[in-house]
Amino acid sequence: MTGPKSKSFLADLIRRNMPTREQLEDSRWTRHLAARQELWRFTRRSVPRGTAVGLLVGIFALIPGVQIVGAALMCVPARGNIPIAVAMTFLSNPLTTPLILIFSAAIGNFLGFHADTATVYAMMDRGASLGEWTRWFFSDAAPAVLVGLAVFSVVAASLGYVLATWVWRPVVARRRKRRLTAALARRHEETLAKSTPNAPAPDCPA
Repeated sequence: MTGPKSKSFLADLIRRNMPTREQLEDSRWTRHLAARQELWRFTRRSVPRGTAVGLLVGIFALIPGVQIVGAALMCVPARGNIPIAVAMTFLSNPLTTPLILIFSAAIGNFLGFHADTATVYAMMDRGASLGEWTRWFFSDAAPAVLVGLAVFSVVAASLGYVLATWVWRPVVARRRKRRLTAALARRHEETLAKSTPNAPAPDCPA
């Protein structure tokens, strides 16, 4: 999705990755969601909820196809905004996934599990393939990484909800203020038009 250039890098990133209804209609898993109007409204409640859902699924799942479908489906019980939720899943991508795995493994180790983070750094340095990452993930490091991912995703979702609420509510307030100001201006103009007497018609020549 493209749109006008924003001064915010994050807003531009979300706008570029935000799916359209047509794109979700192409998937048999999310086709029925395109008709749910309440899941596409940008409100002070749906935007923070969509942000939290997108971060939760995007960080924990780490699989692009699963992320999009999972975030869209989770917006139904959470009553979150689908475009925001799906866009937030793109914050976990091939560039950030190794960092997420390292941080998650560190969290798991801190909680008493075991994952060799030195191996992760070595795999990053040599540009390990997807198969190597998969084998490492399903090794004895899996419990630590899974627990770390769960903790990381929940914390990120919570922070995202708070941040989105803090950012979005003033936006909604400004929009409401503009609409109210415009409505009052129109009412004032209508009142003046009704109260102003009509100009007398010019006298006809005899």
